[in-house]
Amino acid sequence: MSERRPAPTVGQVVLGRRLQELREAAGLGREEAARALRVAQATVRRMETAEVALKIPYVQVLLETYGVSEEETAVFVALAEEANRPGWWQRFHDVLPEWFSLYVSLESAARLIRSYEPHFVPGLLQTEAYARAVLEAGTVGQTGPEALERHVSLRLARQRLLDGPDAPHLWVVMDETVLRRPVSTDSSVMYEQIDRLVEFAERDRITLQIAEFAAGPHPGTCAPFSLFRFAEPELPDMVVTEYLSGALYLDSSKEVSAHLEVLDHLTAHAASVQRTKQLLRDFRKDF
Repeated sequence: MSERRPAPTVGQVVLGRRLQELREAAGLGREEAARALRVAQATVRRMETAEVALKIPYVQVLLETYGVSEEETAVFVALAEEANRPGWWQRFHDVLPEWFSLYVSLESAARLIRSYEPHFVPGLLQTEAYARAVLEAGTVGQTGPEALERHVSLRLARQRLLDGPDAPHLWVVMDETVLRRPVSTDSSVMYEQIDRLVEFAERDRITLQIAEFAAGPHPGTCAPFSLFRFAEPELPDMVVTEYLSGALYLDSSKEVSAHLEVLDHLTAHAASVQRTKQLLRDFRKDF
């Protein structure tokens, strides 16, 4: 049986889908694929759905069974070996929930990230002090100071994504509530955070918008969620929405389209980029 992993990488998700497409193009069911490997059908299904790592000997047998050329097989195997390598975030495995590991993998591979946040500044944009205050107030704060600091370190490590040469375009719509909710009795925490948002708002690959109270209700009044878009044509847009103890990963065209429609409504409803910059400067004065 293929080796289990804590959570799939984006590469495993992409290649698993590709294996399924190649099998179907060859006119074979999972039963025939399993017979070629001399394993149960469930093993083939788990490979295709990225529930397990891509065991290279299995991949080679499947590609031969599907009639894939030697050249294409060599490329696929190289990609599978790369996909099976743990991401940088695995060094935080002691505090990284299994459900969030995939989120960080998607975040690291996306070319576009669109998010709606009704409660807090998104993790990618948080200052260290703000992140610590938010984490301390939540369930993480009940796990002890060492775990708390590990969570803060993970959050700051994720932010390096925005400074690289291949940084994704991050497009965030935040409710005005985010800026009005103090996370600490120390007013400097919010001042520093809003000041950081003012800086981020000037970056070419970051788009910030605020959904103002005065604009009334909007279709995004629900849980926070993010939409990820990738360079790889094999990987469709994916939506992640979090709840108290986990997250839902949605990739069906119907679900993704519904969330994309809400995001489009939100961006039209929220303050423009230029007005958001002015609002941030005004909020900063209050602290």
